Formats: sequence, structure tokens, C-alpha cells
Amino acid sequence: MKKILFITALLFSVLAFSQGSPDYEGGLKVKINEDGTKYFRIISWAQFWAQHNSDRPLDANGNEQADLNFSLRRARVLMYAQISPDFLILTHFGLNSLNADNMSPTGTRDASQLFFHDVWAQYNLSKDHAIGGGLHYWNGISRLNNQSTLNIMTLDNQRQAWATLGLSDQFARHLGVYMKGSFGKFQYRVSINEAETNNLQAAAIPVNDGPAIYSGRRLLGSKEAGKAYSGYFDYAIFDAESNFLPYKVGSYVGTKKVFNIGAGFFVHPSGAVIADGAGNLSGEDVTIFAADAFYDAPIGSNGGAITAYALYQNSDYGKDFTLGTTYETGSLLHGHLGYVLPVQTKTKFQPYVSFDSRQIDALDDDATQFGIGTNIYLSGHNSKLTLEYQSLKYAQSDAVNTITLQAMIYL
Repeated sequence: MKKILFITALLFSVLAFSQGSPDYEGGLKVKINEDGTKYFRIISWAQFWAQHNSDRPLDANGNEQADLNFSLRRARVLMYAQISPDFLILTHFGLNSLNADNMSPTGTRDASQLFFHDVWAQYNLSKDHAIGGGLHYWNGISRLNNQSTLNIMTLDNQRQAWATLGLSDQFARHLGVYMKGSFGKFQYRVSINEAETNNLQAAAIPVNDGPAIYSGRRLLGSKEAGKAYSGYFDYAIFDAESNFLPYKVGSYVGTKKVFNIGAGFFVHPSGAVIADGAGNLSGEDVTIFAADAFYDAPIGSNGGAITAYALYQNSDYGKDFTLGTTYETGSLLHGHLGYVLPVQTKTKFQPYVSFDSRQIDALDDDATQFGIGTNIYLSGHNSKLTLEYQSLKYAQSDAVNTITLQAMIYL
């Protein structure tokens, strides 16, 4: 553990001080005209992980694997431009989870390649409503399925909440059209999208009388299984949040008083496929519904703050569907709670806990996950360290315990 702390702290100090002032002050925003109504803004961020796991399985050659490993969890660049009050364009590219096992000698393999996460154009119908299209992140289901990776309170997002990642979409982004807006403190986002053909089960064939697979568009065609529909709706009881961009904030660290209640859905007609005893294929609708609540508010006058979130999600991917230990037909109950300690210094500390309980239809069993950690905010979310211990117990398997230290900076 001392090695993890020393190496990551050293790396983080290099990253932080190479930026000059740790104060963010609005980031890299360039005005194109004098009054600033035409502009473009660039955001860049990186997340580096040092991870300790003594329960790693043997590698492909039967050799033991190291307990301590380093990875580049995310490296991203996002730019958006407002060329007139009516139009906006956004592009977002980067890479994810680069490590020693998926790197290549000259950086030419898939894991090393930059790819577009988002590319969309938007037309503003009015001050509060807009339509757009492209590769977008205006998702349905829940707040976590619209989570920003810049300001997650826990180490990372709850993985099952990104419920369609790699199944109907490309890395949590669909190709389609959306509409978003607000009526006072009520916000909405809805979309109609193409479902992905070559997904995580692109080579799978359903077993006769067996479980469903997620390959409706590939096996049944785009006319029957080509489109997916989603939406998310939330109401702000206290301060209203911005919906200028789709990325939901994980923690305001006491800078706002927010209490939002939301609900959402995802429907993909004939998205899943089953085979009867004779091998005849038929489609099953994929339906995911969720309800959640988010509370974030300062406490007292000394800088203390609380962040709390609760989610219930019901996922039907078809008959007895499972894929690894990530996706399954069943239900999810998730919650996390964090507290910013009331210290009147620029550096802030936020210990937190998280808990998941997942019910899995195919196994007639469940999975549980527990996490405890702390954020050290050197300059809000723009410069922070996160240390987390996580334990995952999946059905009858032994628990997997992981300690991760993350260094993050964004400008």
C-alpha cells in the first residue's frame, strides 16, 4: 500500500503543478465575437489508477499475476461550440482502460486508439427545449446512465447502471435523435436510436430452449429489431440543475442544494432472441425501468456537505439472460452516501460508502457489492485523489476484493 501511495502521489504532483495555478476559473473557453455569444470550449481530463488485487486469476499461460497494477482509466478531450444562439455542436473523443495487457508496441491496437464517444449537433427550439442528432449521450433509465465521468463521487460509476453499454450502443452512446428540455424544475430527455448490430454478443447463437442472447438486430433484421427508445425525467425540489449538456453531476461538494427525484426507461423491441426446441428463432423485448433520488446539500457553515443517491432498476434482457458478471435479467438496488468534512481549508475530504444488491433470475441468486473510500479534493473535482476498497460477491463465487487509488485532473 505504501508503494501505491508514493507512486501515485508523485505522479499526481507532476500533473497538478504542470498546470500552473490549481484554480480552474471556467476552463479553456475561447470567445469568437466580442459579446461571447459565439465561442468554443475545450475540456480535457485524465484518470490514472493504481490497483491492488490479491485475488487475480492465473493468466492465459497459467502464471500468477501481480497484485499491483497500473492503468490509464480514462483520457478524454471534449469540445463544444455555440456558433449562434440556435445551434450547438459537440465532439468528444478519447480512450479507456489502457493497461499493460492491452497496450501494443506502436500503439496501433484497439485499446490504444482514440475514438469518438460523442458527436452530435443540436438545434434550440426555444430557450428551454432543443432537438438534436448524432452519436449522443442523452440517455434514458437513470441519473447514473447519464453520469459525467468528471465528477463521480465514488471511484467509478455503478457498472450495471450503464445498462446498455456494448449491447445496443457504442460505449453508452446511441446513434439517433433526441429531444430535451425543461418545464420549470421538471426536466426531460427522450430519444429514438439505432440499435447496434455488432455488439458484445456478435458471435453468439441462441441455444435451443436456452437463455436469450442480445442479438435481435443481427439475427432478426433491422426492420423488426433495429430501433431502441429511451427517456429520463426528473423533478428538482430545490435548486434546478443545468441540462445544457447531458452529463449528470455526481457530487457538488456543497456548492448547491439539490434534491431531485427521477424515473426513466429503455425499450428495445425484439432486442433479445431465443430459440425453441426446433431451433426456430423469435424475439423478446428488452425493457429496463428505473427510479432514483439524488440529494446534495451543504451542512452548517464550516464547509460540510452531504451527497446521497438511491436507485432501483429492473432489467429484462430476455429469458434468463446473463453476460459475464455484468449484465443479467433481474433487479438492482444501489445506494451511496458521502460526507464532506467541515474543514475550512481549500483541500476537502469526502469519505463515502456504497452498496449494491442485484437479483439474478437465471441463477436464482444474487450479487452484492460494497465499497468504502474517500475523495481528497485539492481543487474541487478538477484536481483530486480517490482511494477506495471494494468487495464483490457474485452468486456462489468467492468475494473479489480490490483496493484502488486514483489520481485525476481536468481542465
